Amino acid sequence: MSDRLPTTLPEYLAAIRAALAGADKALVQDALYDAEEHVRGEMAANPGVPEADLLARIASSYGSPEEIAAIYRDTEIKVQRALRPPPAPPARSPWQRFFGIALDPRAWGALVYLLLSLLTGVLYFTVVATGLSLSAGLAVLIVGLPFFLLYLGLVRVLSLLEGRIVEGLLGERMPRRPASARRDLPFLERIVAMLKDPRTWLTQLYMMLLLPLGVAYFIVAFGGLATALALFFGPLAAWWLDGRSGLYLDGALVAPAGLMAPVAMAAGLLLGVVVLHLARALGVVHGAIAKHLLVESAP
Repeated sequence: MSDRLPTTLPEYLAAIRAALAGADKALVQDALYDAEEHVRGEMAANPGVPEADLLARIASSYGSPEEIAAIYRDTEIKVQRALRPPPAPPARSPWQRFFGIALDPRAWGALVYLLLSLLTGVLYFTVVATGLSLSAGLAVLIVGLPFFLLYLGLVRVLSLLEGRIVEGLLGERMPRRPASARRDLPFLERIVAMLKDPRTWLTQLYMMLLLPLGVAYFIVAFGGLATALALFFGPLAAWWLDGRSGLYLDGALVAPAGLMAPVAMAAGLLLGVVVLHLARALGVVHGAIAKHLLVESAP
């Protein structure tokens, strides 16, 4: 523990950030938000107590920066262990590693995210495009600034929602709390600070990018999955419907069902496994993109 206790809230938060150096930046954002909320709650409940005395009291009850950092690191380890999917049985051969992706929950979660990303991409793009255009159009009116601030607040809410989706389906640790709003600053200075914050604009960039990415993800996931299912179940459906399954060319039977059905079903199974591997890889890449654009970095 440091010999000198912080005497102001910014010093207290800076000390917590320093104590969490090297930790996941999403964890750091959560810890800073919780600590600031606690301190401000104590300030509101004790309006006559000097800030330095109040922080000294908080350091002994809520915890010093070093103690808070240790608690959050320990809690994060326990939570990640609880949320981590059960490990797949060890693969002893390349074929087992290849087909074992079917038992990987992260691969299926990534596939669901790729299919969902078209919907969320359209939603986010609509919000950002509409919000920015209306903010520019209303800038000359008295309602322009309140509308713009309301729009930025909605963007922050959607970024947290996207973070929950990314963490739940892709396994990438994302913030569970918003970033600090710098409520110690005057109102106009808070607005300026928010406009200078790169994350304000990177979040909107992410939401604009998710539309083209979502289209590409959906094409890969839905197209690959639909083709795999058609190859696997097509011969069975054709045989069940008319009993004439096989490969036909100009109405003439080229290859009988007895030959084509196993080949088509094997191709469908192989393609399905490839789609899962591709979904898992895209999920890892997209999780890194979301982490970089949506999470506040250390100053």
